[in-house]
Formats: sequence, C-alpha cells, structure tokens
Amino acid sequence: MAPNINEVLKYLHKLQDQICEQLENLDGTGKFRTDAWERPEGGGGRTRILRDGTIFEQAGVGFSHVYGEKLPPSATTQRPELAGRNFQAMGVSLVMHPLNPYVPTSHVNLRFFLAEKENADPVWWFGGGYDLTPYYGFEEDCEHWHRQAKIACDPFGDEVYARYKKWCDDYFYITHRKEPRGIGGLFFDDVSEWGFEKSFRFLRAVGDSYINAYCPIVEKRCQIEYGEKQLRFQHYRRGRYVEFNLIYDRGTLFGLQSGVGRIESILMSLPPKVRWDYDWQPDPGSEEEKLYSQFLVSRDWLSNG
Repeated sequence: MAPNINEVLKYLHKLQDQICEQLENLDGTGKFRTDAWERPEGGGGRTRILRDGTIFEQAGVGFSHVYGEKLPPSATTQRPELAGRNFQAMGVSLVMHPLNPYVPTSHVNLRFFLAEKENADPVWWFGGGYDLTPYYGFEEDCEHWHRQAKIACDPFGDEVYARYKKWCDDYFYITHRKEPRGIGGLFFDDVSEWGFEKSFRFLRAVGDSYINAYCPIVEKRCQIEYGEKQLRFQHYRRGRYVEFNLIYDRGTLFGLQSGVGRIESILMSLPPKVRWDYDWQPDPGSEEEKLYSQFLVSRDWLSNG
C-alpha cells in the first residue's frame, strides 16, 4: 500500500499539540511559545519552547516537514539507492529538561521519510523512539518507563520490545565515556517491513504512550527537596547529554551537516545550564555513585514480569 503522507502529517501535528497541552497542564505556570519557520529549499515547521516554568527549566517540542528535489550527499552515502530522488522528511522531536534534579530528562523522536522518482517504487520508512535520562535513580521509575514501552510494542509481536530496547541501549551509548546516556527505552529505524498501515500504527502506539510513561514520574519526583549539590550533579550529567548529541546523534548531525534543518530547532535539545568538571568522581556509597553502579548499566528492567 502506498504511504498516506497526509495522515502522517495530521498525526504528527496533533501529537505536538497534545503533548504541549499536557505538559503545560503538568507544569502549571509555563507556556509554550510557538516559533513557525520556513525552509527556503522547501518546507518548514513549528518549534515550541517552554522556558522557566515551575517544573521544566526548558521544554522543546518541534514539528518539521521538509522536502526537496534531491537529498544532500550526506544522506545518500549509506543509502546510494536514494540518489536522484526527491524526498520528504517529517517528524516530531522533543526534549524535556526539568528544574528538579530528581526529575529525569526525557527525549522523543518520531519521523517518517519518503523518497520518490518517476517509474520507480517509493522508498519510505518510519523511525524514532524515546529514552529516559535520570540524574538520580529510582527503580520503580525505570520499571514504569519500560513497562509503558513494552505495552506499546506488545501488539506488534512478542520480540518487538526486546529488539528495540536493545537497539536503544546500543544507540544511546557514549563510546568515549564507555557509559550509557541514560536507562534507555525504545529506538527503531527503517521500519517498513510490516507495510504502511501497520508500521504507521506502531509509530502512533509509541507516540501515544509517551505521556503515560513520563508524566507519572514527573509528578512523583518534582516535589523532592534538593540543594546545590544535586544541582551541580545535574548540570555535570547534562554535559554527557551535550556530548552525545553533538558527537553521535544522527538527527543532530544530519541537520548540522546537510543544511536541511534549522539550527535553532536542531539545537533546542541542548540544556540551558550545563557544566564540565575535570576528573570529577562521585563519593563512594553516595546517591551520585549509585546512578553509575546501578542505573547506567545494561539491565532488564522488567525481569520481574
């Protein structure tokens, strides 16, 4: 079945609206500012940013739909069959940076890509996922996050959650630090083998599960008292987030190197406050050390069922 681009666009627009509304309700005081933009080469988007709220120091939820007559060379190096095709790329991407260090950062990316040329079958796929980056670890939060991810995946096959959970663990790994960015979630790409309708249902299942996965964790942790020590550690760990996004993240690199994206929207994922401390080490037995020893490790978070 041929891809229904209009249905994908309609869903992504609606998802951005719904997530922004729910996050505003959760924050209580913060409001999203909308920045609509156009790309001279074709397409555009709307970036929504919430700053200095009650819960979120910065929250960004972006929608983009860009298109053109041919892909940049960086996009066809690994996929030479796409050379000479016109393309459309659309997606929603969001990053939540909370004020309270006991509330984790979360990230979502959902995207659809289509490349076409005359007298040839279209090439298309879905990709994306979500992951969680805690600064202070809570077993029940990690279990809840992964439980919601598994619930979204289960209707599509018994092996789907395990496959995309492992892909997420492998992808969000900071090689030069030899540590994961967080506790993972789901990551998938090149999803087309189910056909358009089922693949699109899977994308919607993942997108629709995000609020149920994240908001209960935020509500549970946002009232915990914290001090300067916890803030310094949060800002230090945010440095890892910056390192991953600028060195490894495919979407960030594609946008920066290809000129397809808009710089401000691409870099909205970066936290507003961050620090690097030379050769810092956590105190033995501390909450900070526990993050490294018990949470930034490869784990089956649902081993109890």
